[in-house]
Order: sequence, then C-alpha cells, then structure tokens
Amino acid sequence: MDLPPSPLARPFPDMPPIAGAELRVARARYKEWDRADLTFAKLAEGTSVAGVFTSSACASSEVELGREQVKLGEARALVVNAGNSNAFTGIRGREAVEQIMAQVAEALDCKPSEVLVSSTGVIGVPLPKDKARAGIAAVLDAPTCGWEEAAQAIGTTDTFTKGAQAAAMVGETRVEMCGIIKGSGMIAPDMATMLGYVFTDAAVAPAFLQELLSKANAETFSCITVDGDTSTSDTVLAFATGKAGNGELSSWEDVGADAFYAALLEVCRELAQLVVRDGEGAQKFIEIAVTGAKNDESARRVALSIANSPLVKTAIAGGDANWGRVVMAVGKAGEPADRDRLSIGFGGVWAAKDGQPLADYDEAPVARHLQGDEIRIDVDLGIGDGKATVWTCDLTHGYISINADYRS
Repeated sequence: MDLPPSPLARPFPDMPPIAGAELRVARARYKEWDRADLTFAKLAEGTSVAGVFTSSACASSEVELGREQVKLGEARALVVNAGNSNAFTGIRGREAVEQIMAQVAEALDCKPSEVLVSSTGVIGVPLPKDKARAGIAAVLDAPTCGWEEAAQAIGTTDTFTKGAQAAAMVGETRVEMCGIIKGSGMIAPDMATMLGYVFTDAAVAPAFLQELLSKANAETFSCITVDGDTSTSDTVLAFATGKAGNGELSSWEDVGADAFYAALLEVCRELAQLVVRDGEGAQKFIEIAVTGAKNDESARRVALSIANSPLVKTAIAGGDANWGRVVMAVGKAGEPADRDRLSIGFGGVWAAKDGQPLADYDEAPVARHLQGDEIRIDVDLGIGDGKATVWTCDLTHGYISINADYRS
C-alpha cells in the first residue's frame, strides 16, 4: 500500500553511527512489495539489552521469547521482519522464530537467546520458514547501511521513516544515542508501542538499563494513542554496546546517570510523537494536558480517555471546538472527577471554568487554533496535584480507507 507522506511528517534526522552496532537490510519478500523488509543489527559482545512489551493476552511468539531474553540482559543481534506479524500462529510461528535465532546464532557464534526477533504486519499468517531462512542468509551477506534504510525496512503502513538522536556526557565521556521506530495504526500501548529500537554506545548495566527504559516508557510510549487498539507485537528494545568507554552506569548515583536518562527520555519522546504524527489518516497532532487530578496515573487515564474518544477526535478533525465532548470523555474515564471543578481549554484559551462556560468566552481564537495542525487541549480537574500529558491525532476518513484495504 503506497501512501503519500503524512502532512505531519518530519524529515529524517542526521544520525551518527553507534560503535558496536552494524546495520544491514535485505528482502525476504514477506509481502509482495519491491523493498527491503528485513532489518538486521549485529551487536558487539557484551551489549546490554532491556525491553518493554505489549500487555496483549494474544502476544506473538517474538514477544513471548523476547520477555524471557531481556531478563538475561545480553544481546548480539536484532532481527526485524516486516509484512508478517507472525502473531496468532501457534507452534508454527514459534518454530519460525527459533529457526531465525538459531541461524543467526550459528553465524555469529553466540547463544540463540542473544538474538532478539520482532515481526510486524498481518496477524494470523505463520512466518514462512523458507523466506525467513533465505532472508537471513541474504542479510548476513548484505553491506552495512545507515539508520534511514533500517528505519524504512521495518515499516508497514508508515508513510515516512522515523528516527531520533541525542547525546549525553557521562563523566568526561560523550555517549551517543540513536533510535528508530515504526508505527501508524493499532496504536494504544499499555507498556510500549509498535516496534522501536534505541541504540547507544554507552556502558550501562542491564538491570539499570531496564529501569531507565521502563521509566522513560511510562512518560512517552505509554502516553500515545492513535486508535485505541493495542497490538499483539508491540516492542521497544534498548541496546547499550559499551563502546564509548565510559564507566559503566549501574545506578542513579553514578556520575552521568541523570544526563544519560535525559537523553533517553528525549529520544523516546521524539519517537513516540513521530508515531502519532504518522497516525493513519492523521491531519492534526493533538497534545492533551491534564492537571489537578488525584494523582499522575489518574491524570494519564483521563487524558487517554479524551485521546481515544472518536467524538473528540472527529470534532478536532472538523475544527469544531465542541468542549462538551471533552466533558463526556472525562466523565466516562472512571477516575475521580468533580463536575463543578472541571475546567477545559483549547490552545491556551479557557472555554469553561469550574464546571460552567465562561461568560466572556470568545470562540474565535479557539476556532483559529483548531484550523492549524498542532492542537492543544487543557483539562484541569481541580481535585489534586496529579498531571499527565498524552499525544494523539485526529480521526479522519483516511483512517477508514487505510484499514478497509489493509490486507490488500
């Protein structure tokens, strides 16, 4: 399915190589398309790995295996298949993943458990073992490539490639960080999102890397939604090759730990927002900030209730400042709220305060704000100190068209 780039697209950034991570792409032809659909990253010995995965009860074999692999803390390779999610495929799907792991492990002289595999695409079709075997053979012999090629190869309905980079000083050592992600629809993670991969040359202990990634995830990937649907394959992995030469980070007390986390948070936030900007059929990027909630988690749930409301999203698509729909979404969230303390605004202009419309409310500046492609909704519950920000997009006819034709 060839789609024009989203109007909210961002150009792919200039991203430096990461020492200890070699990228390659190839064609396994999991779908009938004329493009690379297999991404491979060879990682240096001793690379730490951490991950967060979908909470779906129907997770793929790749996710089930990945959950166990990240507990071991080391990785030598990443394989990403695009066009076939290999989810809901039973023992045949698991055997295909194990075949890939074994084939790569033999080539790299490492343990199969050090080979992480992800797949994305149509659900319910077992990953063809013959194509998987041929694809791995091809990618092992392929020349190294850059971040943009790798990002393009992991996409499905994505309309633009997505990447982000940052750097941090860990003591006297500069460490680099680069991330790529794919995602456009079936976006409503309960832990992570789509397929995302962050690489750094910093030395970070696996347990601490997991702590950092989980914390960053809670503030970024778990705060986006496109359509309220959680994928069977959602995965975010972080790899730390240790090639920068810094003293290993193992706790928050270590010099540079805060700076490293700030860089990780920056990369994760940018990747998460890029997914929303490529939401299927999206025309507007929406930021929803909730304050005054009982606690931060309650604020997040209220914000996601607003972000997932088809009525709110279609109103924004039509440029309609229908704050009554926001009231509805707050009320159905199942979180503590007081109608008579609720305040709602758009683009910095309050439409309602303390449970009622403002007497001098002027809708004209709000209407102008809603004609743009960067929309902000503010909600203050007035009952506590909890706050959260989530990101979503509008719901247009384009979303229906894309998903009605998805399998073709």
